[in-house]
Parts: sequence; structure tokens; C-alpha cells
Amino acid sequence: MNDIIKNWKATDSVSISCSILEEGGVIVYPTDTIYGFGCDATNEHAIKKINLIKRRQTPISVMAPSGTNIQNWLNVEKKHKNRILKKVFSSDTYIVPIKNNIVSKLILGDDRSLGIRKPNHQFCTQLSAIYPNPITTTSVNRTGEPSLKDPKLIYQKFKGEIDLIIEDGTLNNKGSKIYKYDRGKFICLRS
Repeated sequence: MNDIIKNWKATDSVSISCSILEEGGVIVYPTDTIYGFGCDATNEHAIKKINLIKRRQTPISVMAPSGTNIQNWLNVEKKHKNRILKKVFSSDTYIVPIKNNIVSKLILGDDRSLGIRKPNHQFCTQLSAIYPNPITTTSVNRTGEPSLKDPKLIYQKFKGEIDLIIEDGTLNNKGSKIYKYDRGKFICLRS
């Protein structure tokens, strides 16, 4: 079991995660809310793995990468960009229209929208600062089941389907709030 579970504070947790993401693997990592499944959001093979694990094919959000100019991703009127940028860099999820070729179309909504959030967890900050592509962030569960919050239970349920668990103990928080951008306003989809 210990071969795929690593504490987030381990000196090599970020570098091992990056290697797995580059190889098209799936990791589980802690956020400020709950654990997330992560893969390279530009790698369709890896995204299909997450869809198989979750047993669904719906849009998947991404972690806002550190140092990336998210402004260049947005497909909205210039007058709305600053407002969106202030929102996107919070730990809530904001679904916004984006331009082509930012992430795989497999994780986009029907209206070419993408959920973006910036988890307030040091591991996420470090990983997104180093990894060159957006990383998915979706709850660790099968569709219709509650999110798993304990790394040992995550291992039991998903061993053989995931490549690495970065653990930070049991996370007893709710998932992030979700807002969708619509004609200059944000509509709350989940609170």
C-alpha cells in the first residue's frame, strides 16, 4: 500500500506527481476542501481514465495554474475579464467560456466552458507552479456516491485505477462552491 501513498510534505511529492502526470497517469491529491483526482488536462488518454474511474463523461474542472495568464484563456468581452480574474483565483469553482486549445475538449461544457479554481493548499500551489499544463480537479468518488475523505479508504476503493495518492490525513470539508458565468453575472450552481 505504501508504494502509492505519499505524504504531501515529502520532499519528492511534487516531483513524483509531475512525473506521473507527464506519463498520462492519475493522481489523488489534497485540496483546501476535499481530495481531487488529477491528470494532465491536455492529455485525452488520461482524461478518459478519470472518466472510467468516475463512471461518467461530464465536464471536469481544472486547477488554475500558478504563473499562467488566465486572462489569455478567457473568451469573454474585455470589460468582464478583470471581474472574472478576481473570482477565478479563489478556492471556489468558476465556470467560464474559454478559447480553443487550452485543455482537451473532453472536459469542456457544451458551451465551451471550463470550471477553474485555485485550491488553497500548499501542495496544489507547488504542483501548479511547476507542472506546465492545467491539472484536473474533480472529487474522488464514483458518480452518485459521496466523496471519499480518508486516504486509506481512497486506496481501498481505487487501487489499481490510480497511480499515486498524495495524502494530508482525513479531509472533512465540503466540496467547493460552483458558479457559472452568464452574460456578465455569476450564477451559483452549488453552495
